[in-house]
Amino acid sequence: MRRRLIAGNWKMHMTPQEAEAFVARFLDCRTEASNVEVLVLPSYTSLDRVARLLDRSGIGLGAQDLHFEPRGAYTGAISGEMLRASGCRYVLVGHSERRHVFGDDDATVGRKLRAALSAELLPILCVGERLEDRRSGKADDVVAAQLAAGLAGLKVSDTESIAIAYEPVWAIGTGETATPEQAQEAIAAIRGWLAGRFSATVADAVRILYGGSVKPENAASLLARPDIDGALVGGASLDPDAFAQIVKGASG
Repeated sequence: MRRRLIAGNWKMHMTPQEAEAFVARFLDCRTEASNVEVLVLPSYTSLDRVARLLDRSGIGLGAQDLHFEPRGAYTGAISGEMLRASGCRYVLVGHSERRHVFGDDDATVGRKLRAALSAELLPILCVGERLEDRRSGKADDVVAAQLAAGLAGLKVSDTESIAIAYEPVWAIGTGETATPEQAQEAIAAIRGWLAGRFSATVADAVRILYGGSVKPENAASLLARPDIDGALVGGASLDPDAFAQIVKGASG
């Protein structure tokens, strides 16, 4: 059975001092559950401090992005090796804001995912359509193209190290959320794509999360759907009490 994963993406929020206060409060109010894995994704400047604070807590640490080269003259970039040395186990790849704000195309996302695997990190590949794609009936094609590029060249054994996050762009930071039915339909289609590309066994094993304005009020209804294995939480993950409520709801 797939273990649920609740990941908090802090984006460009919280200084190291604020991150320290968050961790202290979250550790105080969280409810531990063996069937839920919890992960936080701070900004680069907080990674080392948060790693130390989370030591032996059972909560995982991840980064929000990485460069596709292991080292070199790439001012401002962070390599997978650096992330792993900072205590990270996970890394987001292809988040919609990296794609649509910073210009990461599908080929770049694929290179980053392979770089993550080379650095022994567990990548979470983010895919999702824009509102115009959904309205024009192209949502499945857009997501399939992102999957094909992101997972290009992977072997079946590589799939044991990846997770996928379906995040419809129109529902990120907008307050809009895909209905549980819409999220289930899209994630079931992703699982079907994985079965066709790899095998039914792989499709059944890979964890697929939903991301897009997840809050304590809607998390349980989303997670009740059979193909949704967790949540990539944005704004609500900045509030330790709200994030703890989402984790608690996922354990039910």
